[in-house]
Amino acid sequence: MTLGYTVQATIAAWLMATLTPSALMVALVQTASALPSLLFGLAAGALADIVDRRRIILATQIALAAITAVIGAAELTGILGPITLLMGTFLIGVGFTFYVPAQQASINDLVGRIDLPRAVGLGAVAFNVARALGPALAGAIAAWLGSGSALLAGALFFVVMIFAVRVLKRKVTAIPGVPDTLLSGIRSGLRYARHSPPMRALIGRSASFSICASGFWALLPVIARDQLGLGAGGFGMLSGSFGVGAVLGALTIPRQLKRMSLNTVVTAGFLLWMVATLIIASTVTAEIAVVGTCAAGVAWVAVFPSLTAGTQSTAPAWVRARAVAMALVAMQASLALGSVIWGWVASHSDTRTALATSAGTMLLLLVLGYKVRVKMGDEADVTPGMQLPELAIAVEPLPDDGPVLIQVQYQIDPKNRASFLQAIHATEPARRRNGASDWRVFRDVGAEGRFVERFIVASWAEYVRLRARITMSDRQALDRVARFQQPGVSTVVTRLISTRPLEDRQVRDEADPD
Repeated sequence: MTLGYTVQATIAAWLMATLTPSALMVALVQTASALPSLLFGLAAGALADIVDRRRIILATQIALAAITAVIGAAELTGILGPITLLMGTFLIGVGFTFYVPAQQASINDLVGRIDLPRAVGLGAVAFNVARALGPALAGAIAAWLGSGSALLAGALFFVVMIFAVRVLKRKVTAIPGVPDTLLSGIRSGLRYARHSPPMRALIGRSASFSICASGFWALLPVIARDQLGLGAGGFGMLSGSFGVGAVLGALTIPRQLKRMSLNTVVTAGFLLWMVATLIIASTVTAEIAVVGTCAAGVAWVAVFPSLTAGTQSTAPAWVRARAVAMALVAMQASLALGSVIWGWVASHSDTRTALATSAGTMLLLLVLGYKVRVKMGDEADVTPGMQLPELAIAVEPLPDDGPVLIQVQYQIDPKNRASFLQAIHATEPARRRNGASDWRVFRDVGAEGRFVERFIVASWAEYVRLRARITMSDRQALDRVARFQQPGVSTVVTRLISTRPLEDRQVRDEADPD
């Protein structure tokens, strides 16, 4: 699939250069390819958590094959224009945006958690091999048969992926209650990331690396042309050495993740990237620059696939694709912002200054975020908690009824008050990321030792989903709170649902029909 995508991207950039002399139009090809990730990334992640991921992968592959083939046919018939090419490239970017979260989140369905780093590393190998071979293959086919034929050949790689996905068995996971809508799914994904410290650390580390590493990608053509005095072949050599380094890194990083912590591997990737960037910035010799770009490829894989493995191991199944999508959006936004920043620095000085400044900024961000450590998730973080008892309710509310107020009443021995409060406040992040808002703990001034945990959920459907989202680690935290309950006194749980004036009037009419 990646091979087809890289073939299309290479040919699209070349075609635009032949269709128009405008440098802006050529640059817009990359914009059209990357913009969908920023526009639709969160929606793509939510959809992949709501809809069967296998169906999404199949649909995107069919769409990518069809669009690529149409662009190829249009080029062969001579009707392809710059605007049409940009529109087609944008649509292909949309398809790729919806494909990635579904594909990445499906890895957990195919391998066990112990093999997750290796599976992600293998994916990185495949991606970087395809990225290295794609441009060369596209150029060879275009030189032999023409650009239109190269696009048609690229479409065939998507067709191969379609047949590969069709043989995979569908894995069905039954989730109680009404499924998320697309909008509520986006909101719940953002809420989960906001109240999950491990997820915030992973996304923050990805963004800090991307905004600094973007200088290399934004300036590589200028580095090859001006700093090293190379032509198109030299630029290809630098890109190829980066791909070689990425493959070497992908082959070794999974083994390192078994021996060292995720934070150690990622930090080493940061440091290696800084060294590689400074090597490239300080040389005018192509051979030394090749060593630097190869080291940068190793560092790139040490950071991004490792963080991806961390994201997938931390996020429960119900939000996994959204977690992947949010990390991708943060990366793409940081790359775009960083490209502008380092391009501006280079335009007002030179590429060496821009690269050195980007390396210095990365070191500064690494030092500032030293206490924020990334880590692989535990099995309890993603394993669903034990089956909850059925709700004892007189009348089942409608899914959209709400908000719902949940109150949990505890009776605590005064000598355990401090320990209880510490334990119950530790449950707040889990309550909030699973769907609660306005979480508070209150002390009853009229009864010694009585505390009430109170939180609000937007609707009855969201409350049912909240119960289903509780993991083993969430359950362990709640059990620690329950241990402080005084013996012989039951924990009282009440669920109150908001009413409207019309409902209140109906209740009065039923009570007093006269």
